[in-house]
Amino acid sequence: MARYTGPVCRLCRREGTKLFLKGDRCYTDRCALNKRNFAPGQHGQSRKKVTEYGVQLREKQKVRRFYGISESQMSKYFLMADKEKGITGENLFKILESRLDNVVYRMGLAASRAEARQLVTHGHFLLNGNKVNIPSLLTTVGDVIEVKEKSRGSEKFKAIAENHNGNTVPWINIDIEKLRGTIVAESTREDIDIPVEEHLIVELYSK
Repeated sequence: MARYTGPVCRLCRREGTKLFLKGDRCYTDRCALNKRNFAPGQHGQSRKKVTEYGVQLREKQKVRRFYGISESQMSKYFLMADKEKGITGENLFKILESRLDNVVYRMGLAASRAEARQLVTHGHFLLNGNKVNIPSLLTTVGDVIEVKEKSRGSEKFKAIAENHNGNTVPWINIDIEKLRGTIVAESTREDIDIPVEEHLIVELYSK
């Protein structure tokens, strides 16, 4: 399945919640969901009866769009999560949070996951000293992610270092001056701000 390339605000409207796909704009009055809090399309404002399957599907789609992944990737991550010890839903989020593009976003080095994905693809980052350009690469505890030396002098990364909001991530040790982060622990469900009931996703894939 090809990656969605249309207006991302439509995705937030479709799911009825902010997915923060446009960075800072999502926190302002310019957010499309504030202006049109209903699904896009001709019948977006009509009331529809939602089945149990429909509720489960919407939760799955919400997570997919939040992290910007394809259906095949989502299915693969669920199988990985199901094989691990512990609660499958929490394992799924732990895997999703460990994606390199998500880690870059969590470190505050990109305004959105889409931008983080683009920056990684363009080769601006090092993982444990090695150049990487695969956004879906899964990181582990002890990994060091940093902007490569050549890219640090760009106006973009200079602005990021100067305007960093100072937010901390419990499982990442962030050194914004050096544009570097070290993963010190695995993420937990409490660290994730996505409003979703993961048990519905587990029920959907377990059918």
